[in-house]
This record gives sequence, structure tokens and C-alpha cells, in this order.
Amino acid sequence: MADSLVIVESPAKAKTIGKYLGSKYIVKASMGHVRDLPKSQIGVEVENDFSPKYITIRGKGSVLKELKDASKKVKKIYLAADPDREGEAIAWHLAHALDMDETETCRVVFNEITKQAVKDAFKTPRKINMDLVNAQQARRILDRLVGYKISPLLWKKVKKGLSAGRVQSVAVKIIMDRENEISAFVPEEYWSITAKLKTGESSFEAKFHQLRGEKLELNNEEQVNGILKSIEGAAFTVSEVKERERLRHPAAPFTTSSLQQEAARKLNFRAAKTMSVAQQLYEGVDLGKEGTVGLITYMRTDSTRIAESAQTEAKEYILDKYGEKYAPETPRQYSKKAAGSQDAHEAIRPTSVLRDPESVKSFMSRDQYRLYKLIWERFMASQMSSAVLDTLSVDIAAGDVTFRAVGSKIRFHGFMKVYVEGNDDGTTDDDKYLPPLAIGDQLQTEGIEPKQHFTQPPPRYTEARLVKTLEELGIGRPSTYAPTLETIQKRGYVAIEDKKFMPTELGELIIEQMEQFFPEILDVEFTAHMEEDLDHVEEGSEDWVRVLSDFYESFEKRLEVAEEEMKEIEIEDEVSDEICEKCGKPLVYKLGRFGKFLACSGFPDCRNTKPIIKDIGVTCPKCKEGHVVERRSKKGRIFFGCNRYPECDFVSWDRPSPKPCPKCGGLLVEKRNKQGGKLQCTACDHVEPIEENEDTSDE
Repeated sequence: MADSLVIVESPAKAKTIGKYLGSKYIVKASMGHVRDLPKSQIGVEVENDFSPKYITIRGKGSVLKELKDASKKVKKIYLAADPDREGEAIAWHLAHALDMDETETCRVVFNEITKQAVKDAFKTPRKINMDLVNAQQARRILDRLVGYKISPLLWKKVKKGLSAGRVQSVAVKIIMDRENEISAFVPEEYWSITAKLKTGESSFEAKFHQLRGEKLELNNEEQVNGILKSIEGAAFTVSEVKERERLRHPAAPFTTSSLQQEAARKLNFRAAKTMSVAQQLYEGVDLGKEGTVGLITYMRTDSTRIAESAQTEAKEYILDKYGEKYAPETPRQYSKKAAGSQDAHEAIRPTSVLRDPESVKSFMSRDQYRLYKLIWERFMASQMSSAVLDTLSVDIAAGDVTFRAVGSKIRFHGFMKVYVEGNDDGTTDDDKYLPPLAIGDQLQTEGIEPKQHFTQPPPRYTEARLVKTLEELGIGRPSTYAPTLETIQKRGYVAIEDKKFMPTELGELIIEQMEQFFPEILDVEFTAHMEEDLDHVEEGSEDWVRVLSDFYESFEKRLEVAEEEMKEIEIEDEVSDEICEKCGKPLVYKLGRFGKFLACSGFPDCRNTKPIIKDIGVTCPKCKEGHVVERRSKKGRIFFGCNRYPECDFVSWDRPSPKPCPKCGGLLVEKRNKQGGKLQCTACDHVEPIEENEDTSDE
């Protein structure tokens, strides 16, 4: 007979924990939050110390009834929501809804859902931590005040349906600022000279380095021609060889932010998908005879700390699997670097390294396996020895001109035997080969290649780069990154093109108004300071009401000014040269969530709408009759398809090139990163660079 009720957030978590606790415990799920501020009103009494009016969330009445009925049949109730602010708030709301005594030791927390961790947690229950609860309340109320006070103003002055959020607005501002940088960027010319050299049977390349012993920037063709003339007929002789040993250290184990960044780079996962799959791994996977086991520690964390027991297990595994030289003498410790980072939890790691990815692969979905493998390998690498690289720098004299070749070779792989951290462009110089060379060696010249370049503007933000920027600036917390990115896309303030964020006209309009009337909301330092204040509330060193009061004092004054001075903006419809096929009236350009679209000027009598289709000048490679056009998905992401759809179903996320593959005649598509771009054949292995002066995009 069960004498205790345990409440967690999800059925998956309940199922896993229920198996560990046995028949004396009933484990039920609250399905997340059960109470929240009402959607129909602001729900905060500003004059009464910002007292919130919580109501039962629609649809949660039956859940609460079931929990109340179950609570009457037991002697003890345990609240086992996640170990963070949000989890603490869920526990507090449940305690209120079930008429529990807040002072009793009803709260159990665990960083991983394994049998031992869960049983240990139930040995040491504690009271609900009101500092954590108040930090969550303060954030929720702060966001509610901003959203519910500014949004109606935007509806009234600009356009119905617009809304503003605290952290989301800063994210849009960062994206918009980058777009302005790109627009204002003026390319500057520069040149490189590459010598293709040979010694014996080995060929390699060296770059122009110095003229008469001085470094020289090559800014124009005239300079380059002068250098080329000076080395005509010159002998290429090795003048200096420098060798040194370099250590490469492993990256720290994952935090929420670094996991989202790496999953984006290596797995092409969106931040929301990464968190969804990580949640599945945390809550438990059925491993057959072993039962359901949580495979990773809690996935919302900004700590890189590792439990001593996990380090010990990792070292034993490394010694057994790879040998003594792959295990450092003392366990690696990693310092927290992010602004305002907390250290209440561990880093994200496997709950046991003995469950290597291959041993559990058959029990997982493809996405679960790929993410678990990434987490397992990153953690293992973080506990291994540094890699040792031999780097070689060779200077080659040709008259008064010096060329330099740089290479490196991995002498000892260390952690790189398991894992290498990704980067945004996928390039590395860790294993660039140079042949053995000695001072005085005469080299053969296979060719001299001058090349004109132009400096490139800063790149647009990818999800990974934006998450990293938000973290570095102290904007948001681990639990907010993914929902923030989802929200700004859902509201139509940004769109994704070629996996990069760009502001929509709607987003720019909102930010322009916010900059004029609510500059503090968009100020990065101000927002980061607010995050610090919330952290101080969590630590118990700051009063949550005072934090809200200090914010609201200046915010209320800004609201009054905006009410008086914000001008009503008429968004005039631009008439297109297209006619509505349903009623014969002109179609006009409208501003929507994802930029412009066509709508009938006869609205509301005629509700016909059409997307604006851009022809990119490429014949459809599938039907050979239609043209490839640029379209947008429902989420605003750009893709390319045939204009004869649905007769032809050709579709591509990558932009097709007008020229065919020179190797097989197949379709070439653009692949871009911050180093530039390449054309890749979809039918064979052909790859070629996109020439820097070749613009295949629309103006």
C-alpha cells in the first residue's frame, strides 16, 4: 500500500522515477506549471508590492483534481520538480494548490535520474527554497509588466497584433544592429601572393610575408605587380625553419549554451530541438533489461563543474580503454566564464560513461543517439590528456621577398582521439602537412598566384552564434535561450535565411519605436544588470519587490511619455501591378510576420492573399519546364522550389546555381559559411569555390 505521493512535471519522468521508488510511492505528473498569471489581464497589483494574481491554467483543473484526490490517500507528499528556479516555482505552486504546509520538508531534487541519485535525494528532503521561487516570480512579473504595458501601446500607435518582450527585444536589437553594420560596411581591397613550391616529390604552398625584412600589406595590384617583377627568375631558398611544440587542451564539458551551439554546428539542430531531445535523455530511455534510465544530467545549467565520482569513473574508463598516457595525473577543473553564470548544478554529462553510445544505440531514436554521442564524447574528452602538436614555420627567400609556409602535425592525439570541438566554418590547421625542410634547401617553383580579395562584412548571426553572444553579454539564462529564439521567429520580428537571422521590416519597426521610447529595455548592460539582480534574489541577498520597484519607477515614466508623444504610424499599402484573380481588384503589398506579402485591396470583402515569389533565374532541374523561385516556409525560413508546384515538387533548402556541375551535369547548390562559400553538386562529389565577385543572390 502506497503511503507517499511524488509529483514531477512529466509522465516520462514519473515513469522512470516510479520504477526506482517501488510500490510504497505513487508518482504522478503535473504536466508542467499548474498556476500562472491570467492571459486576459496583467494579473499584477503594482500598488500592492507587485502582488501577483495566480489562476489555475486552463486545462489543468482535471490534473489538479487528480493530484488532490491522490494526496488524500497518502501520509506524505514529495515535490520532485526540476532542480532550478522554474522547478522550485512549480513545487511552490503545487504546495499552494494542494494546501500543503510550505515549511515542511517536502522538496526533493536530483541532478540526474538514476536509481542511486533518486534514492539519495529522498533521504534528504528539504523545504521549498523561497529565494529560488521569488527569483522566478520576479522574472515572470518583470516580463509581464513589459509585455502587457508596451504591447497595447504598439497596437494603438502602430499596428494591431504587435507585442514587445524584455529579453526577446534585446535579441532582435542585436540582430538588427548586425544588419546595420553589414549595410554600412565598405569593402576594402587587399591582395595575396601564393607561391606553389616543390622539394623532391612533395609540393606545398607559401604565402607572401615580407619585403626587405618588413611586413607589407598588399592593398593594390600595382604593389603586387612590383613584387612579382622583383622575383622573376629568383631562386627560392629556405632561409629559416622554426619548430615548436604546442599543446591543445580539451573544451570544457557542456553547459546549456555550449550544447546548443555545438549541436547546431555538428548536428544541424535548432536550439529548441536540442533541448527537446536532451529532455528525453534526462528523463529516461528504456534500456531493455536495465530498465528506464536517465542518460544525462540536468540539461539546463551554466556550470562546468563535474562531480568527483563522475571524474573517477571517467578516469578508470580512460585508463582501461585508451591507456595511462591519455589520462591526466589530476582531474581537469574548468572555470565558469559566462557573465553571471551560476554554479548550482553540474555540467551536462552522461550519468555513467560505461553506457557508451554504441552500447545503447539500439534503444534510441536517431536524434537521441546523435545528441547522446555528442554529450558523451565531449565529457570524455574533457577528462583526457591534452593533444601535442608539432608546429613548423618555414621562411623562404626569393630576392628581397620572403614567403612563409606554416604547418603542423599531431604528435599525440590525446583527447582528440575521442572528440574535437566544432567551429562555425569547419576549418582547422591542426594537421596541415609540410615536407621536411632545412635552411639552404633550394626549392622548385611550380607557379606564383596573385589574388585580389575584398574584406567581408561581419556575418549574420546563426542560432549558435546568437546564443553565444547572449550568454557572453549576460542576457537571459540557460532556460531562456531556446524559447527566446523561437518567440522572435514566431512573432515575425526576424526571419532565417541560409540558417542566419535577419530582421524583418516588422522587427525593424518595433525596435525603432522601442529605441525612441524605451531605450533601457533594449540596452544590453541594463538587461544584463537585471539578470544579475535576479541572481541576487536567488542567492537571498536582494529583495525581489525592491528589484521590481526600482525597475518600474523609471519604466512607468517612460510609458507616460510614450502615451503622449509616440506618433501613430500609418503603414500605407503599396499597390502592386498584379490583379486579384478572385475579384479583379489590385493586389497590394502588406507587412506580415515574415515581411511583405500580397493581399487583395478589396479586404474585407475579398480575403485573397499570395506570397511574393522571387524568380532566381534557374531552370527547374527536375521538370526542365518551370523556374526555381524563392519561397518562405510557415516559420519564415527561405527555401527554393519550382514555380509549377504542385505539378512539379522540386524543393531545396540550398540556393540552386544557374550553372551545371562540370563533372556530371547535375545541380550545383550554394553552401556558405563565414569563410565564404562553395558550390556543391547534389549528384556527385564535385565541390568548387564561389568566386568572391560572383553574386548569385538577389539585390
